[in-house]
Amino acid sequence: MAKLAFLGLGVMGFPMARHLVETGHDVTVYNRTSAKAKKFAAEFKSQMADSPGEAAIGADIVFACVGDDPDIKQITIGERGAFAAMKPNSILVDHTTASAKVARELADAANEKNLYFIDAPVSGGQLGAENGKLTIMCGGQKEIFEKAQPIMACYGAKITWMGPAGSGQLTKMVNQICIAGLLQGLSEALNFGQKAGLEMERALDVIAGGAAQSWQMENRGTTMLANEFDFGFAVDWMRKDLNICIEEAAKNGAELPITAIISQLYGRLSNQGFGRNDTSSLIRLLKER
Repeated sequence: MAKLAFLGLGVMGFPMARHLVETGHDVTVYNRTSAKAKKFAAEFKSQMADSPGEAAIGADIVFACVGDDPDIKQITIGERGAFAAMKPNSILVDHTTASAKVARELADAANEKNLYFIDAPVSGGQLGAENGKLTIMCGGQKEIFEKAQPIMACYGAKITWMGPAGSGQLTKMVNQICIAGLLQGLSEALNFGQKAGLEMERALDVIAGGAAQSWQMENRGTTMLANEFDFGFAVDWMRKDLNICIEEAAKNGAELPITAIISQLYGRLSNQGFGRNDTSSLIRLLKER
């Protein structure tokens, strides 16, 4: 069993770290809000640290799952960050959804300190984290990925190396672009069906057996019809992710016309006070009319 650290105990990080402990690994945890780390340490008989650097001391692999680019930079290269305390040849695996730019920067910073960095954003949401069924897309050196993969398997069902540093984040951008388009299409379809007078739960059951089927339809269709959005992946986080996609597209020349529109729609939802709602709440805007 490995000596590990886990930095960031939010709705994703908490269950991911739990799976590591339950598999038998020695895990030290850190969270910016110490109450969460205290709760985790008490519940799972683990050690907690007062800083990312303290958590990282002696760890074979340090895992991180925080909010965005500034957050991951703060806990790695910031004051009392992990990189300054990690032992030579140890690995930091970053599950944050961040930019490919920051992933490459941190890979370079790690290399200068004789460390290794893997960008490894996840998909599957809180339910996937709770059930240990996440999809994990990874960038970095392949041989280092292969060392970390068996431990990520504690909470990942599909773990794939995508290429050099930044490739995991680029793949997550593809994922988010797909999800945004699917949710807007599903929102328009459900709203259309309701205005047309169809019994939409029956309609969903019919079309879910054909080419329109998707995870979003099966897991969000009925809750969208019921106007239930107090769960899942938050609008504000998706808005952040889509902005990362749009910034990357400006660099590589890709066109994202629909993604740009949906990002604006999420901005409207956030401005209306729905920033913590599930991303499927796009349908709210159609029902306003």
